[in-house]
Amino acid sequence: MPNAQRIARLLLVSILTAVALLGSGAAATAGTLGGASPTRLPTSALEPANGAVVGVGHPVTIRFGAPVADRAVAERAVEITTSKPVSGHFAWLDDRRVQWVPDDLWPGHTTVTVAVAGARTQFQVGDEFVAVANRSTHQFTVLLNGEVVRTMPASMGKPGYETPVGTFSVLEKFRDLVMDSSTYGVPIDSPEGYRIDTEYAVRLTWGGIFVHAAPWSVDSQGYANVSHGCINLSTENAQWYFDRVKIGDPVIVEG
Repeated sequence: MPNAQRIARLLLVSILTAVALLGSGAAATAGTLGGASPTRLPTSALEPANGAVVGVGHPVTIRFGAPVADRAVAERAVEITTSKPVSGHFAWLDDRRVQWVPDDLWPGHTTVTVAVAGARTQFQVGDEFVAVANRSTHQFTVLLNGEVVRTMPASMGKPGYETPVGTFSVLEKFRDLVMDSSTYGVPIDSPEGYRIDTEYAVRLTWGGIFVHAAPWSVDSQGYANVSHGCINLSTENAQWYFDRVKIGDPVIVEG
């Protein structure tokens, strides 16, 4: 082969190789959110899980596989369809996780479908099971679809350890749980320290606020706030609530 033809052929191969490399790079970055392609989002990154039945306060949580640089683009990639009209908004937990939160609460018995970049989940919102804890009246009232079904005496956080006011969605439940004050910085051998076995514990915050059985404070329930921030109920009442409450059911603390 003459030198001129050999050089031309090598040049053509180089050009084609460069084009292929550029093309593959463009394809890899198409639809990228801060370096993470939404087409690679695993289904397990969507919550609630497919087929779940949740409470009316449960947010939709989406976890991306890498930090998201353009949050507006990420939000536009999320499609949420509901069987009943619901308004809501996005709230970012960090640069990988975003929640879509109803402005109020989900209507009971709503079907919700969430789709993003090929991932999909569909879940059901159950009954409107709402608890109201009043720090002033020392009562814990449960409503089912707007009707009061049980009112229970309670004891909440004492001065210096007040139960926070607000609306909290149930995060998880434990039939039995060891509670240890050292987990939030109070040594168990200090005057306010403790390490106790509890039953029927329903978590409201990651900071350690629960609704749980507290037989040691029954005499104060309905009359005074003596806890370190948790909502204390009798064992019977705590079991009743534990057996019925779902993940995502709201607890409204007021008073």
